[in-house]
Amino acid sequence: MNIKEYFSSLIEGTHSLIKGMEVTGKELFTKKVTEQYPENRAELQIPERFRATLQFIYDDEGYHKCIACKTCERNCPNGTIQIITRMVDLPNGKKKMKLDKYIYDLGSCTFCGLCVTTCPTNAIEFSNDFEQAVFRREALVKQLNYLPEKEKPAPEPKPAAAKPVAKVDEPKVETKVDEPKDVQPSQEQKETE
Repeated sequence: MNIKEYFSSLIEGTHSLIKGMEVTGKELFTKKVTEQYPENRAELQIPERFRATLQFIYDDEGYHKCIACKTCERNCPNGTIQIITRMVDLPNGKKKMKLDKYIYDLGSCTFCGLCVTTCPTNAIEFSNDFEQAVFRREALVKQLNYLPEKEKPAPEPKPAAAKPVAKVDEPKVETKVDEPKDVQPSQEQKETE
């Protein structure tokens, strides 16, 4: 290394140091933002798209839309979801697969969202509740269908069509149709005889 290269690298390094100190100096005088968590829970604004934990979507009557197709279980890259099903008999005599337990392991979830986007019935979603700290790893394993399963009411049989009732007031009048006497049989009737 000669003297020219030495001084050029020294000047380059000094220039780089001054530029870095300039950025640091600007940050020294900017307004500081400090989150006072957990005291400011009421004012916290969490974005809608934040993925915290998986949950079932229940309607007003307490029913969920999961049909136990296991699509989310197959698409989960690390086996976070486990679906346990059972067979039930329907009123029409057929059997159907029904959801028994929907097990979700929050500790191994990567929050990729493949389960939510591939669900054919939109039965699951990510919530914004980020406070999931626990003391034991077993507490991170949750059963999502926590509400007691309500049986959907059986479809009511359709009422039979009402038979028209004859009115009693009106007298029945019989009409006799006179048949023509000089009717000749057709060609087809002759051949069959």
